[in-house]
Amino acid sequence: MPVNVPDKLPAIDILKEENIFVMDETRAQHQDIRPLKIIILNLMPLKITTETDLLRLLSNSPLQIEIDFMKIKGHTPKNTPSDHMEQFYQNFDELNNKKYDGMIITGAPVELLPFEEVKYWGEMQQILDWAQHHVTSTLFICWAAQAGLYHYYGVPKYQLPQKMFGVFKHTHFNSQLPILRGFDDVFFMPHSRHTEIRAEDIEKVDELQIIAQSEQAGVAIVKAKKGRQLFITGHSEYSRFTLDKEYKRDLKKQLPIQLPVNYYPDDSPGQTPLMRWGSAANLLFSNWLNYYVYQETPYNLEEID
Repeated sequence: MPVNVPDKLPAIDILKEENIFVMDETRAQHQDIRPLKIIILNLMPLKITTETDLLRLLSNSPLQIEIDFMKIKGHTPKNTPSDHMEQFYQNFDELNNKKYDGMIITGAPVELLPFEEVKYWGEMQQILDWAQHHVTSTLFICWAAQAGLYHYYGVPKYQLPQKMFGVFKHTHFNSQLPILRGFDDVFFMPHSRHTEIRAEDIEKVDELQIIAQSEQAGVAIVKAKKGRQLFITGHSEYSRFTLDKEYKRDLKKQLPIQLPVNYYPDDSPGQTPLMRWGSAANLLFSNWLNYYVYQETPYNLEEID
């Protein structure tokens, strides 16, 4: 089934070229189906790229999904046209009376700042509190995972000596968990971050469970509240060339950046990057939608609490 997105969203044309079924609002209105309602708080700098990456994964499901995009009121993106934000995004105060089957909160380029020094931290806290009573299940990605674990459970983050950058091998602890169904014993996930959370802090919190980790990249997936909160420290949503663009961007700016791990064949940036994480990423998102959103959400959204 398709993802139902706003008319004229740029991701529509990109995904149709990949033979991914995307339905705009006009066509969706003619189908008598109660779609899953998903809200995406997109904090990434390149909004259109992130929209496309997430919609690509959300479309890999037999469920029809209706998407809303939320923005931070007190923050103006520098890398996305203002007319795009005005057309497709709404502020939290325009959406806070609604309820959603699922929510995705992305990473953000503010991880080196203490949470309290992020200029929109106050609004972020409001949104995190709101999500507990207005969303069936929330998926937190990268910085959002660190922010959520800190806000809800007091789990601190730590600065790394160098950026965790590349595609890392992970293992999981319980293949019977719905979120991990179909996963191989070993799977890959991209990481691109300057900070980390540590297992010893998470293990102090009874409500939290580490369900996947990496010897190199550390904690990867944390589950809370029986799946109502899933914290992903990496970027399984990244497309093939995302790390490549980040690497070459930082080189051009003469920023300190190492070659991404396990990414280029023979560690040669002139070669096409290897896509090692696509199947696990699709499983992760389809399992979340099916087992933690669709199977748990009430038919009447007003019953969510």
